[in-house]
Amino acid sequence: MKRHLPPLNALRTFEAAARLGKMTAAAEELFVTPGAVSRQVRQLELSLGVDLFEGPKNKPQLTPAGKELLPALTAALDRIEAAVGRVRDTATGTLDVSCFSTFTVKWLIPRLFDFNTTYPQIKIRLSSPVHGTDPGRDRYDVMITAEQDVVDERENTVLLFPERLGIVLAPSLSARIQLTDLSSIFRHPLLHTKTRPDAWTSWGDAMGYPTSAPAGLEYEHYYFTLEAAIAGLGICVAPWHLVADDIRLGRLIAPFGFQPSHYTYIAKRSAQHSKKLDLFCAWLARQAEQDGLQGPA
Repeated sequence: MKRHLPPLNALRTFEAAARLGKMTAAAEELFVTPGAVSRQVRQLELSLGVDLFEGPKNKPQLTPAGKELLPALTAALDRIEAAVGRVRDTATGTLDVSCFSTFTVKWLIPRLFDFNTTYPQIKIRLSSPVHGTDPGRDRYDVMITAEQDVVDERENTVLLFPERLGIVLAPSLSARIQLTDLSSIFRHPLLHTKTRPDAWTSWGDAMGYPTSAPAGLEYEHYYFTLEAAIAGLGICVAPWHLVADDIRLGRLIAPFGFQPSHYTYIAKRSAQHSKKLDLFCAWLARQAEQDGLQGPA
């Protein structure tokens, strides 16, 4: 039996505009211009031979025909969306994950072999964040970031671990300079990171040793700073999770341990239900817990 339906895109556009009550709101939801919404609605009205909206353009009202069409159309689109979701929701496919480049290199990538081995049907596509992105509206399934003074786990958010800061340096440099107390640190070459200019101040606050570190070599990204420290070029402040593997391998030492800062690392996930996303977030939480258990106090 042949179906006699108007253009489906026009039906979808009308449903959004009628449900939201504004052409601009429908345009925002559908990622099109308000003019495109108006044209699609007009196309539907011409196809049906009735008016669906009346009144001024800045505050349109549904006509009797529009009021009759809306609830049935919303219900039908809800059923389509649910059916598509059931078909799409499998533990296979690709997840787009965004996180700081140094976190990616020093923490996430060294652990991804475990995820790939456990879930070979799920591919992780990594990228660095774009300022102002939101996983609910952009192309990322998960965004790993750090925020200050996080107390409770929020909706669609996975708490990973609190940041802990410490000074680190190469064992070879430590043998030459022989640090004896906190004040002795500042008589030696210090390393700074342009993307974290307050690192030394944050460390001093965490240690209860307020200080203003003298100038030293400054690097563009934390990864460069850590590599400079490994090479013996100076002393830097680093979060435990970025240097944990280097300390375990003996490439760096932390003579004064690590203390909590005001930051917590979290994973913000898309609100869309997804089996593969559930599996990845659960795996992230396990990795973070394991790292915390192995880390120093």
